[in-house]
Amino acid sequence: MKNRLFSVAGVSRLHGEVKVRFATDLTYVKGLTKAGNTDVELVDAGRDMTKPELVEFLKTTDLYKNPEYQAAIDARAALYAGKDVVKTSKSKAKPSLEAIKARAEAEAAE
Repeated sequence: MKNRLFSVAGVSRLHGEVKVRFATDLTYVKGLTKAGNTDVELVDAGRDMTKPELVEFLKTTDLYKNPEYQAAIDARAALYAGKDVVKTSKSKAKPSLEAIKARAEAEAAE
């Protein structure tokens, strides 16, 4: 999975819950308001960043002074804390051909 980069971050309120938002440009406001978000506050970071970097950036903005926004930003920061951004999927070990044959013979013997 590749790391997506965003240059805009902020917060919005959807169904009474404050959420952290990420976008590539400020026109995302239009989509958020159309989807029912209110109190949309987005900030242009000035450069492309990953989501964890943008969350840290949000802590340096005036948005972080609002207690509700601060709680949402901190919750998102906790989500990224201690995690490597690169996600890998866990695959199950596949049985060997010998194991499959042994199981088939055991079932046939029953």
